[in-house]
Parts: sequence; C-alpha cells; structure tokens
Amino acid sequence: MLISLDLAIYERIVRLRIVHASGGSMGRRKIRRMLQQEPGATFYKPQGIPMRLLTDVTLTHEGLEALRLADGEGLSQEEGARLMGVSRPTFGRILGQARKTVAMALANGWAIRVDGGHYTVVRDTGQCPKRGSGE
Repeated sequence: MLISLDLAIYERIVRLRIVHASGGSMGRRKIRRMLQQEPGATFYKPQGIPMRLLTDVTLTHEGLEALRLADGEGLSQEEGARLMGVSRPTFGRILGQARKTVAMALANGWAIRVDGGHYTVVRDTGQCPKRGSGE
C-alpha cells in the first residue's frame, strides 16, 4: 500500500513537471474543425500603406470559416457549428474571437493574416462530418 501510494505521488510530480516544462496544460485534444473551402486570399491590408509599416494580426482558418458561415451566409450558430463539426458554444467562441480580431484590425489599420488553426477541408456540405449523413 505504501509503495503504491509513493508511486502515485511520484507519477503526479513527474506529470506536473512535464506540464510545467512544456508551458502548457494536459487538457483535451482539439477536435479538427471542418472547413468547406480554403480561403481565396490569406492576407488583407490597408491600401497604400507599405507592409513594413503595418502591424498584423492573425485570424485562424476556422475563425474565417465561422465568419463566412455566420455573417456571410447568414446561418445560425447551430447550423454553423454542425457544418464545422463542433459544439454550438465552441462555434460561438471561435466566432467571437474572429469578430474581435477583424474589428481591431479594421479600427486600427492593421493587416490581417489568415493562418493556423486545427482544421480539415471537406467538400460535401450536405453531410455531418462526424456521423456521415445529415442530422
């Protein structure tokens, strides 16, 4: 009993050191977001200002997709979440962060770089990416 308790404490200490050394936490893995298309352009900037003078912010690919679905296509958050293969609250968080990024860039004259994220491009929009068929 004493040996197993000591081993459990040792394993916890090692795990905490690994988490601390990596600078992150051992939370859940991110689910890949489903995108219906790659963006046509990946960089947007104010006209007439040289790039070397601009500050840029990064908008993730899934952030751009959430903006496209909710604001561009006029879908509800439930519909957008289903198409991206995430929960409605997750879609709301992605959308909120994307809106904030774009608003700050427009208000401050910053460039927007579309880059990064955790996603997969799927072409068939009529299927639920997790179940293989509609709803």
